[in-house]
Amino acid sequence: MTQHFTAPDRLTAKTGTQWWRDAVIYQVYPRSFADGNGDGMGDLEGVRARLPYLRDLGVDAVWLSPFYASPQADAGYDVADYRAIDPMFGTLHDADALIRDAHELGLRIIVDLVPNHSSDQHEWFKRALAEGPGSPLRARYHFRPGKGESGELPPNDWESIFGGPAWTRTADGQWYLHLFAPEQPDLNWDHPAVADEFRSILRFWLDMGVDGFRIDVAHGLVKAAGLPDIGGHDQLKLLGADVMPFFDQDGVHAIYRSWRTILDEYDGERIAVAEAWTPTVERTANYVRPDELHQAFNFQYLGAPWDAAALREVIDVSLAAMRPVGAPATWVLSNHDVTRHATRFANPSGLGTQLRTPGDRELGLRRARAATLLMLALPGSAYVYQGEELGLPDVTDLPDEVRQDPSFFRAAGQDGFRDGCRVPIPWTVEGSSYGFGSGGSWLPQPESWGKLSVEAQSGDPDSTLELYRRAIAARRAHPGLGAGSDVRWLDAPEGVLAFARDGFVCTVNLTGRLVSLPLPGRALLASGPFTVDGDRFELPGDTTVWWTV
Repeated sequence: MTQHFTAPDRLTAKTGTQWWRDAVIYQVYPRSFADGNGDGMGDLEGVRARLPYLRDLGVDAVWLSPFYASPQADAGYDVADYRAIDPMFGTLHDADALIRDAHELGLRIIVDLVPNHSSDQHEWFKRALAEGPGSPLRARYHFRPGKGESGELPPNDWESIFGGPAWTRTADGQWYLHLFAPEQPDLNWDHPAVADEFRSILRFWLDMGVDGFRIDVAHGLVKAAGLPDIGGHDQLKLLGADVMPFFDQDGVHAIYRSWRTILDEYDGERIAVAEAWTPTVERTANYVRPDELHQAFNFQYLGAPWDAAALREVIDVSLAAMRPVGAPATWVLSNHDVTRHATRFANPSGLGTQLRTPGDRELGLRRARAATLLMLALPGSAYVYQGEELGLPDVTDLPDEVRQDPSFFRAAGQDGFRDGCRVPIPWTVEGSSYGFGSGGSWLPQPESWGKLSVEAQSGDPDSTLELYRRAIAARRAHPGLGAGSDVRWLDAPEGVLAFARDGFVCTVNLTGRLVSLPLPGRALLASGPFTVDGDRFELPGDTTVWWTV
């Protein structure tokens, strides 16, 4: 049954205007955002209490990383029950209250959906193991006999994203596929029961009032027929660089067309966002054709170095790829899986998205602030990861004994340093876990956290938090920001980006040195100090300025 809820004024104002096309969406990683019950772990009660902060920040929607019932083998991305809340985060009543409070504050709620795999503790998988070979439930996953004289070898040569084989052998001799941890068996989307179940899960949460879904591993649901070998090359280095037999198969698009019909049944413009790693932006655009999903993360932009030519190219390619399908581009600098951009930009370009060195903290923050204004000036939707508005760096010196990232414990996979961007964020200058909660913090916070807290930065006009607040407010108020699909590049020296939109100009100096430029108009906002001299202005390195014209 379709739910019809009455939205408050802030939501109603964008109804019928495709709010998601120029939305600023804030990612909450629940275990690290706020702890409401004092057990050292963030929860839905904590998120609910901090919703006014997010309203005041000015964002349009809140995306919540998984809070479902889970053994937590991969921080909740191993789901045992898609219709239940894990007790560590609260209850369904807490989720309902959070959604209602968010709507009262004019915030939309997007929840994570994990359809590529379940937990090995999901009832389907437990029964499949218990019933043995031939069980109908095994057909809902990828169970196969092994190769070799007695089936002792995996069915093919696929590797897990977390390292090691993508197959685990069961006690009865069969093998099951898991592209991630062994506790995350891949679902078989060729089986009609899997498709039926997820259509039901969509409706469950839509009836609860959620405004959309972020689809985890959206590119992975369909595997190539026969699960063919890949060959001797390094699969992990090819991820995102080539079409793989387990990623970005054309069959995924039929699934999303069926999901779109469900989303369109509901009032309030409910949306779906793809986490889809693809070889090209053009292939990413396939996920956001008019009858499929609404948005897809732009990982090519996230991975771009702090370099004017590289950024201009990915901006042009992104806008050009989205234009034929009529979808908005998306822009993102950080998330729960990569090194925070304040640390990435503190290091030499080309070191990737998982780093073990803090780099030059002052340089990283200066570039991060400039990058934020560039991102928020681009047409489309922007994603903000919790704590980036505080200028938080990655915590690169966590002791091995406190780490919980599953890829840290598996050889030859990801670097295993995602914990560094998941350290609970600071709210107060002092106190237990800097205001995160009364019971400490599940990952240790640096001593410097208090100086970066919400309390320390609120009201300081030079703080990164106040820069975000002003930038998001200006983006909402200025007609030349947010909406649209085009930028007009202006002449600028090498290493400088300058572009115009309707009544607006953005200038970014990525050179690291002072540059003199013609004055384009009246300054609206800047990521750092600059000076005006007559009809020119002096733009320091790693600085962005917005202008009205």
